[in-house]
Amino acid sequence: MDRTVIAYVIYLAVSIGLTVWVARTLSRNGRIFLADVLRGNEKLADAVNHLLVVGFYLVNLGFVALYLSDDGTIDDTRGIFEALSTKLGVVLLVLGVMHLGNVYVLNRIRRRGVMEREQRPPVNPQEWIAPTAGA
Repeated sequence: MDRTVIAYVIYLAVSIGLTVWVARTLSRNGRIFLADVLRGNEKLADAVNHLLVVGFYLVNLGFVALYLSDDGTIDDTRGIFEALSTKLGVVLLVLGVMHLGNVYVLNRIRRRGVMEREQRPPVNPQEWIAPTAGA
C-alpha cells in the first residue's frame, strides 16, 4: 500500500476519534453549564446541547475531510510522521478554537442572564415618590 494512503487512513482514524471524544466530553460536561445558562430549563438545555454537538460534528468532520488532501506524495516513514503531525496539529487547533468559541458565547449569554437577575430589587419597594418638576 502507498505511504500516502497509510497516512490518510491514520489521519482519518485519529481525527475522527479525537472529534468524537471531544464532542462527547463537551456534551457530557457542558450540559450542567447549559442548564445554568438557560435558568434550569433542563429540556431546553438538552435540546441546545444536542444541537451544539451536531454542529460541532458537522464543522469539524467537514474540516477533517477538506484538510485530507495532500500537496505531494510521501516517500518515506519520516514523511508519514511529518504529514500526520502537521495535519493532526491543525485539527487539534481547530477543535480547540471551536470549543473556546462555544464557551465564550455561552458565557456571554450566562453573564447577561446574571446581570438581569441582579437588576431586580431583592424586595418590593415600600413606597413610590413622584418626580419633582424642577429636577
